[in-house]
Amino acid sequence: MLTNMILTGAHHLANNAKMIDALNVFPVPDGDTGTNMNLSMTSGANEVKKLNSSNASEVANAFSKGLLMGARGNSGVILSQIFRGFAKGMEKKETLTAEDFAMAVDFGVKTAYKAVMKPVEGTILTVVKDAGKKAVETAKTETDIIQLMEVILEEAKASLKRTPELLPVLKEVGVVDSGGQGLVTIYEGFLAALKGEELPEGLSNIDMEEMVNAEHHKVTQDFMDTSDIKFGYCTEFMVKFEEEKLAENPYNEDEFRKELSEIGDSLLVVSDEDIVKVHVHSETPGTCLTLGQRYGSLINMKIENMREQHSAIVGDTQKKKVTEEEKKKYAIVTVAMGKGIKELLESLGATVVIEGGQTMNPSTQDIADAIKQANARNVIVLPNNKNIRMAADQAAELVEETVAVVPTTTIPQGISAILAFHPESDIETNQQTMDSARQQVKTGQITYAVRDTQINGITIEKDNFMGIIDGDIKSSHPNREEALKLLLKEMISDDDEIVTVLYGEDVQSSEVEKLVAYIESEYEDIEVEVHKGDQPIYSYILSVE
Repeated sequence: MLTNMILTGAHHLANNAKMIDALNVFPVPDGDTGTNMNLSMTSGANEVKKLNSSNASEVANAFSKGLLMGARGNSGVILSQIFRGFAKGMEKKETLTAEDFAMAVDFGVKTAYKAVMKPVEGTILTVVKDAGKKAVETAKTETDIIQLMEVILEEAKASLKRTPELLPVLKEVGVVDSGGQGLVTIYEGFLAALKGEELPEGLSNIDMEEMVNAEHHKVTQDFMDTSDIKFGYCTEFMVKFEEEKLAENPYNEDEFRKELSEIGDSLLVVSDEDIVKVHVHSETPGTCLTLGQRYGSLINMKIENMREQHSAIVGDTQKKKVTEEEKKKYAIVTVAMGKGIKELLESLGATVVIEGGQTMNPSTQDIADAIKQANARNVIVLPNNKNIRMAADQAAELVEETVAVVPTTTIPQGISAILAFHPESDIETNQQTMDSARQQVKTGQITYAVRDTQINGITIEKDNFMGIIDGDIKSSHPNREEALKLLLKEMISDDDEIVTVLYGEDVQSSEVEKLVAYIESEYEDIEVEVHKGDQPIYSYILSVE
């Protein structure tokens, strides 16, 4: 039944992914919340399909692992953490009572909140929290799991409707959070499977005008930023379980995570029946290793002194394998769409360019594979999109290489960061230098509106061209050339010197020539650089420095 619930939830989400994609506060044709959640959910469901088990705990663990590795975008990463906690909440339980199920849902809430460094209410986190709290309360008196799921879904829908009261940007536009809507859609599938009913057609009974995604607005995106490192040693190790030690000290992942969280942050604990993998930033790495050694033998240990800006590999008893081609000292992995942009990034020094962006966020697994493909001891990852940041962070924690994520949110920021890279500096210094460089560039974009809307005091009509500066819509005009002029007027100041133009697949060279002539005549002291980006969605991507 649990397998059927998961597969039905995934199917219902897939059926509605495009509808969720279309519901954006920003009328930009990117639409990735539904796609990201669908691809993440599908990855989890595929692992469940392979399992062929009637053990609830085994099913949930397979689902969790599939979600973790397939997680895409912020919404997908948070979804993976919700169901990772869900799986841990029912650990070693072959069957589930209503109370078991409620506790597992609530455990998912705790895990998801732990995964987000700066949680903001009014998002999917609020929806899962409110539903989890109601589930625990209801399970005290309700033993029918179908009745319990009905209550969970009802509260999730109610919580979704309340999100505009918690997040100002949602209230401004009069909409609800789409990540929360995705979770409600999954819960609808769960209930349909339990009741043996047909899936509901379309999305839940909330007015379509309310179901608009605010996830791309900078207010909701900001909650994904990580806090500054407070602990000096980046500590990674694995413990291979040993029966003798487990007999004396039974392993409990929740308790182990709790112990480690008290002496560090940036914590990730992933385990199966044979091994537990740990990543933690701590002042006392030896204590972390000692805690892990209670359960078995330590393998694959790595400790970096982040304050001293150098790393040292310690405690690895395995000799380094000599290969025909030794790993390079450095590699840069980045994300982009458009043949021209890919070639530009490679010419500047990018080792691997993952195809992805607004319409196609690469998964945790995609980024982890690219890091390994780069074949370097130290890898710097440039996501070039806020919605790829969490997947990049998660991939960095899952691989053995030393990885630094520079939180670039646009292609111009990525270019600026690469130009600031210095191969002779250590990875910590490069991370800081590249992060500083990416903050010095202004990014402008020209794209078209997919529907009528009003935001930031600007009335936007469908098919109008919009000028966007660093994530904020600044202008709208039915003529692309005029929209571009309005954007340049907003972007260029007296102190600026260079404008770089990346033109998209829908732009003719004659139009670009007119643009260059206009900039040179209107802004005499500005130097113009032009590259054919071939990117979709955005006719122009501009950087001003």
